[in-house]
Amino acid sequence: MIVLTFSCPDKKGIVASVSRILFENGANIIESSQFSTNYTSNPHFFMRIVFETESSRELYSINQRLKEFASIFKAEFKLTDASVKKKAAIFVSKEDHCLYELLWQKSSGDLFLDIVCIVSNHNSLLHIAQSYGVPFIFAPLKDNQTEQENFIKKEFKRLNLEIDFIILAKYMRILSGNFIDSFQKKIINIHHSFLPSFPGAKPYFQAYKKGVKLVGATAHFVNEKLDDGPIIEQDIIRINHGDNIDEIKRKGKIVEKLVLVKAVKLFTDDRILEYDNKTIIFE
Repeated sequence: MIVLTFSCPDKKGIVASVSRILFENGANIIESSQFSTNYTSNPHFFMRIVFETESSRELYSINQRLKEFASIFKAEFKLTDASVKKKAAIFVSKEDHCLYELLWQKSSGDLFLDIVCIVSNHNSLLHIAQSYGVPFIFAPLKDNQTEQENFIKKEFKRLNLEIDFIILAKYMRILSGNFIDSFQKKIINIHHSFLPSFPGAKPYFQAYKKGVKLVGATAHFVNEKLDDGPIIEQDIIRINHGDNIDEIKRKGKIVEKLVLVKAVKLFTDDRILEYDNKTIIFE
C-alpha cells in the first residue's frame, strides 16, 4: 500500500482532481481523510490517502501526474511505501522507562519501525541495548556541544547507519539548530509536562509548587526553541495534595512512555502533517 500526504491552499476541485489522477492510473483507494482551515482568511487544505497499485509503472505515472498538479495548485505532497519500515535512532540519558516501552512495543509488533541504534551520554543503559541486540553509541559530554554532536554524526557514518528520524526518549540535552536541521527537523521529543505549561527544566517540581491536580506529558517535534516545536500528542494523569515529588514523577512516567509511543506510531504511519508550527493528525 502507498500513503499519499498532500497539502496546499484550499480551493474547489482538489479532492476530485487527486482522485481522478489515482483512478486514471489504476489505483484503488483504501482510505481517505481531508481537513481544511476554512475558518481562516487564507484556508489551507490537507489530505491523506492510502491506495494500492498493481505495478511500479502505475506508481511512477501517478507521481508524475501529481507533480504537474502540485505545480498548478502550489501543493506539497509525499508518496510513501507503507511496507517499508522507517529507521529510528533513539537518544536517551539515564532514565529507561521510555526506552523500554519503545523496544517492547517494537518487538511485540505494535510499532512498525527499525531501531538502528541507541545513543546516550551515559553508559548506564548499555545493557538494555545489548539485550535487544541494538548498537549502542556512548557519546560522553565533550568540551562543547558541537564536538559531541559531531562525534555522534561520525559514529552514524562509521556504522553506516541510515536514519529517517530521531526519538528523544528522555535525552536530557538540548540539541543545536545545526544538528536539528541536519535531520530535516524529524526529531520527536517527550517533555514531562502538558505544554505550554511548565516548559524547560524540572517541570514536575514546578507543578508541585503550583499545587496542580493534573500533570501530563507532551510529544512534539524539535525546533530551535526549547519545548516549542509542533505538538503531536499529549495526555494527563491526576495527582492530589498528598503526592510528593517522587510520587508525581512516578505517575508522570506512566504518561510519558505512552504519549511518546503514540507519537512515534503516528509518525511511522505517516499520519502527521505540519503547518504553522502545528500538526494536523489523521487518526
